[in-house]
Amino acid sequence: MKLEALRAEAEAVMRALPGLNLKARAADAAHLGAAGRKRAGTGEQFWQYRHYSQEDTAQRIDWRRSARGDDVYVRETELETARTILFWCDPQEGFDWSGTTERRTKADTARILMLANGLMLSKAGERIGVLGSARKASFGKAAADKLGEDLLASGSSQFPPPPRSRAIFALASDFYDPIDVWRERLAPLARASKEGILIALSDPIEETFPWQGRVRFSRPGTPLFRLFGRAETIRDQYLERFAAHAAAIENLAASFGWQYVRHSTGDDITYGAADLKQAFEAFGARL
Repeated sequence: MKLEALRAEAEAVMRALPGLNLKARAADAAHLGAAGRKRAGTGEQFWQYRHYSQEDTAQRIDWRRSARGDDVYVRETELETARTILFWCDPQEGFDWSGTTERRTKADTARILMLANGLMLSKAGERIGVLGSARKASFGKAAADKLGEDLLASGSSQFPPPPRSRAIFALASDFYDPIDVWRERLAPLARASKEGILIALSDPIEETFPWQGRVRFSRPGTPLFRLFGRAETIRDQYLERFAAHAAAIENLAASFGWQYVRHSTGDDITYGAADLKQAFEAFGARL
């Protein structure tokens, strides 16, 4: 997928969703977020007027308010700090796969979901970036393009370590590796942040196992394969294990205090984007 196509699809999905702005919860005053701190500082929201002092420059005077009386007033804004949201898209070839050429791959679907939410977060003043990227998270007009470029870049086969600074993580994969492998990979991130989202994507063919007769199964990007003479005889066992593994990944997210979002590439992508938006809202986002 090209960057232009990714950006266009993400913007179309974003327009179908309400705006998003992360707000710190009142009970967590020390929590990083694009939220008012109930004191004067750098921000966009009006906080209060105060009397002009000799330390203030003339540019800070609010002449409209001062014209109402004899005193000179300065308009103060409320202190805000931006959160950092780091996305990650599984680089494995098996994730960049679709059961049919008429359907998006799991990886492309994940990129659209994440960029659509990234666009909303960036517009709200949050920093967005990709976990493991050499480029720092950023905000502003160019942040979304940087995010799209990094999501499309070929990622390292090594799972990225946690960043030095605090962040919210949104990680997209099919999570088909064994649960113990994912627990080991994610534990360092979970220790670094109690705010994370696992975005699990699957293809309808993987969810229903429609095969019958003699079928050769292979794993993309590897020489591994297995041949079944009557594939339909293992359908029930496969579906049972598929559901059990999905439940184990969801439970793993819950054990970290993280959110879990599941999306099928056969469903309307807007639903997946809305579910991801709702997961961000669980960390204190307010419309």
